[in-house]
Amino acid sequence: MEIMEPQNKQLLFFTMIHSTAAAVLAVIITISQLHPLSAATTNTLNQGDALNPSDYLVSTNGRFVMGFMNRSYLGIWFNSSVYDSTGHPVWVASRDRPLFQNPGALTIDTSGKLKILQDAGDPVEIYSGNGNPTQGNVSAVLEDSGNLVIKEKGEVLWQSFDHPTDTLLPGMKLGFSNKTREEKRWKLTSWLDEENPAPGAFTVEWDYSTRQLLVKMRESVFWRSGVLDANSRKFRATRARFLDEVHRFFNFTTVSDPGEESFSYEFYDEGLAPWRSNESQWVMGYQGTIQDARTQIMVLYFENCDGNRNEENGCERWDSGPTCSRRPGDRMLLRAARTFGLSDVRNRNLNLSLADCKELCWRNCSCNGVQVRDGDAWNFRGCIFYTGTLSFQDLRGNEGQVYAILPAPPSPKPSKTWIWIIVGVTGGLLIMVTGFLLYLRWRRQKLHEKFLKELMTIDRPSDASPHEDNGNSKDDNSLQVYTALSITNATNSFSLNNKLGEGGFGPVYMGKLKEGQEVAVKRLSRTSGQGLVEFKNELILIAKLQHSNLVRLLGFCVQGEERMLVYEYMPNRSLDSFIFDESKRKMLGWKARFNIIEGIAQGLLYLHKYSRVRIIHRDLKVSNILLDKDMNPKISDFGMARIFKPDDAAQDNTRRIVGTYGYMSPEYAAEGTFSVKSDVYSFGVIVLEIVTGKKNHRAYHSDRPLNLAGYAWELWTDDDSDALELLDPAVNGSSAGEEGDGCRDEALRCINIGLLCVQNDPRDRPVMGDVLSMLTNGSQQLPMPLQPAFYLGRYGGGTSTSSENYTGEEEHQSKRLFSVNELSLSTMRPR
Repeated sequence: MEIMEPQNKQLLFFTMIHSTAAAVLAVIITISQLHPLSAATTNTLNQGDALNPSDYLVSTNGRFVMGFMNRSYLGIWFNSSVYDSTGHPVWVASRDRPLFQNPGALTIDTSGKLKILQDAGDPVEIYSGNGNPTQGNVSAVLEDSGNLVIKEKGEVLWQSFDHPTDTLLPGMKLGFSNKTREEKRWKLTSWLDEENPAPGAFTVEWDYSTRQLLVKMRESVFWRSGVLDANSRKFRATRARFLDEVHRFFNFTTVSDPGEESFSYEFYDEGLAPWRSNESQWVMGYQGTIQDARTQIMVLYFENCDGNRNEENGCERWDSGPTCSRRPGDRMLLRAARTFGLSDVRNRNLNLSLADCKELCWRNCSCNGVQVRDGDAWNFRGCIFYTGTLSFQDLRGNEGQVYAILPAPPSPKPSKTWIWIIVGVTGGLLIMVTGFLLYLRWRRQKLHEKFLKELMTIDRPSDASPHEDNGNSKDDNSLQVYTALSITNATNSFSLNNKLGEGGFGPVYMGKLKEGQEVAVKRLSRTSGQGLVEFKNELILIAKLQHSNLVRLLGFCVQGEERMLVYEYMPNRSLDSFIFDESKRKMLGWKARFNIIEGIAQGLLYLHKYSRVRIIHRDLKVSNILLDKDMNPKISDFGMARIFKPDDAAQDNTRRIVGTYGYMSPEYAAEGTFSVKSDVYSFGVIVLEIVTGKKNHRAYHSDRPLNLAGYAWELWTDDDSDALELLDPAVNGSSAGEEGDGCRDEALRCINIGLLCVQNDPRDRPVMGDVLSMLTNGSQQLPMPLQPAFYLGRYGGGTSTSSENYTGEEEHQSKRLFSVNELSLSTMRPR
């Protein structure tokens, strides 16, 4: 088989002769001890063999050849006896270190190193070995894929595919791998120019985080391909010029796992013979473009990308620029030119490419053009910058080819008439927009002032009835208006450490005002569904309530988007955090529990009868009962309350059912009908939970789904059982026993009252006035309770959310019914 070398024009060689006679003699002696390859072609170089400058390795399929190119570089190329032309090398060894004029041989020494011996100069190592002694079993094999692999007993030690130059073959990868001890990165690097394989200015690599091919110029992103779709395996939203042709001939594959992030391609063409299916070679040109050298398909092409001016077709614009101002229309184009008043700066850096020279000229504001000269014709290599005048002419051949900066043509000056028209229209629009914005600001300010005035003039009670308690504060009859800054400082910028909980209104924070007073701040959440009107109505409602067993409102804040309510701080938080906690429930003896029950009854009686407006709470539960420092109860969270005039029938019907499962009366859950008896039902559940220390919504019977009310009613009506079994063991075994039979009688009376309050028919339930009388009058005979509504799921199902108090201690473990965060309050005034 005939083997041909690549064309001379592909390579630039450098000659350097500085070795001594002793060094030459040593190399000759070393080479004489090696075994030259036989004339027959082979794909393997064994340890101890020598590949001389006139020898070649040929892959088994005959497609690829490895040998010395013009005696300057060791490379791999397509076999010219198989293909029409030698084309571009697919791989070059030690591309940044050309060989001397007469290289010796390629060999694998006794330590397993693959290196090139030279008649003059030090050997050039391609593979430095793994540091371990070898047994003569190391070999280098040129595989059918074009990959040079170094093996030892079948184990791959090194391969050229892990060290790509400017060429990507089918099966090669871009990306990185850390499967071995050292992380490998695969990327292509352009040649310095058409003839010099030294590393140039451009690289292409796979950005696995964005799934794009990136072309970089000296580590700065120069061009992006667009995202490779994981399903279609096509670049979508890309701006590649010949994208359709690329997708027609190439399949793309990506790998993404802990060991590897890579991109590779396959070439296919139905018109080609199967044995030529891998006849593809992506070559990165010295100006950054990528073309398939075998099929002439332009894979990546960038028109007018320069990193400074153009952001179209995938080009990237860099932040840095020249110190002077280049106009947006300025361009750098190839022109034939003569120069006058030449002032050149010759940069003799051998590693500068054409792209580097063009970039340096663009950033030099005195540069008008640039050329790149090589060493053959000019005895030096580098950039020539023209700062003088350039005269563009139609010169023949390559003479005078300069990349010149062409200034943008001046924009035509508009007539003065159009200038005045534009100024007038612009000024008029500016005045109109400014006036409209000022009007909106004035209107918003007026509405805000009106809103604040209404809040400040809330008609709070100035005298206390026997059922109203104004407390000891001198500010009972006025609400404090707080600034957002003062509340932000008080809550430590709404720190999570200050957060007490979160309800339907929004999060609640503990705060400490400048004067030292501790407060609880409810901050309206933007996602709460409650707006300014609901906020105003709730504020007005709570401001009208004055009772020692109702939480007291201190003030509010309305500033910008902020809506906040400021309450007195309850240091012991909510009742559920005590009675449902195994450790804390022991702190509540029977006397404390009975006082809490009586206090809740007092507050509820005030809401139903003695307040100047009749109020139905609709979300009464243990988590909405707050405890002050003396364990006195205070009803909180009126976000779902409804108010009525005193002479109205305190009953209504709604389609939007709100509340919390377990505390919701059966007629309200089933029909949406609510009245004061709905709150009585909730009170009865609370009484049973306080006495028993158990939650109402849990099942307490193995055969049928009994809740706490049903379980208590069965024990109460069963002649063979003792109703005192319901009493919380923390009370039954301590406080109640120590305080005597009187406490047990009170406990039994409370159970009886609780069962009367949870009866199924609201007409059978007592009103709160009767409840309070039964609690305080131990000699009063109590009726026998009827069956409560205790079957779970009797009234349907659904998910509920409830407005919670600011403690946030309630455990939402049960399924709730028909609940939304609703606040529907009338704005009617009391008489």
